[in-house]
Amino acid sequence: MPSTAIAVPPTVTALTEQERDVLYATGCGLTDSEIAATLAVPEHTVSVHLGRVLAKLGLRDRSAAIVHAFDCGLVRPRHGLRWHAATPAPAGGGLRICVLGPLRAWRDGQPVDLGPLRQQAVLAALALCPNRVVSRRELLDGVWGMEPPTGNVVPVYVYRLRKVLRLGGADAVIRSDRSGYRFVGSAAQVDMARMEEHVAEAEAAARAGEPDEAVRGYARALEMFHGEPLAGLPGPAAELERLRLTERRNALAQRKLDHQLRLGQHAEAVAELSALATAQPQNELVAAMLMRALHRSGRRSEALAVYDRIRRYLAEELDVAPGEPLRRTRTAIQREGTLGVRPAC
Repeated sequence: MPSTAIAVPPTVTALTEQERDVLYATGCGLTDSEIAATLAVPEHTVSVHLGRVLAKLGLRDRSAAIVHAFDCGLVRPRHGLRWHAATPAPAGGGLRICVLGPLRAWRDGQPVDLGPLRQQAVLAALALCPNRVVSRRELLDGVWGMEPPTGNVVPVYVYRLRKVLRLGGADAVIRSDRSGYRFVGSAAQVDMARMEEHVAEAEAAARAGEPDEAVRGYARALEMFHGEPLAGLPGPAAELERLRLTERRNALAQRKLDHQLRLGQHAEAVAELSALATAQPQNELVAAMLMRALHRSGRRSEALAVYDRIRRYLAEELDVAPGEPLRRTRTAIQREGTLGVRPAC
């Protein structure tokens, strides 16, 4: 069960096991639908549990619950979920691979056993570079780093992967030549490619002056993520991709939230902005967006408190002062005038 992996702070002992799970997932920035999928309960049950959490802990709203989850130590900054929603099997046939979460694969709707972790890391390295030849040396360096194995481990792993990923009498998904190995992009549907299609749709809508459709497009892209990308896979290549994909996810969330603020959806954006600001305490753009959202929601004192928090963090951790855009945002809120800063993501 999820809760067995989560230390229970004294301040939340009044909560039931499932209420603690809901508070933890809320603090990690999950939506009600994502929490429902994680805990395998109806979405309305999540809302009921969150309501009880707020009542028992005397918290005002979801944003306050997120802050409390961090303040009491239930969730730690820059630490993702210690348990993950099960990645749902994608609809349709053919070969489908998920990298925007724990590595998973399905063949004609049935899960595929991808073997040991290093073998999975080889598949990830190839699937993330579709239609490009990856040399054996590159795979050794990316999957094993400074401790490469002896013998022909890479060819053995590739052989096994070809066998489990082959679709009927179709050609191999992974092809080889003298230079290395190539993942055939047309032979499989990788969730990262679909995510980027949603991003392209969102950006096209934004250029066309359709912010509502842009928000929906970015939301669809973000829904493709199911926990930490490539969770648990070893090797330098997987670690670099984890960082890159996590940064991509954060950037897309900022773009979506920026469009929401432009549409006047300030109250709706507060909870997600609070989670982003806590996870990225040095991000001045996110802090400014959160300040605007809180101020426009009638929560001026909380907006100014956000400035104080990031000012202290920047001074103590980086020995720098807030930048001019963030200072202008604070000044505008103090004057209760029209906010003149609209951070670009």
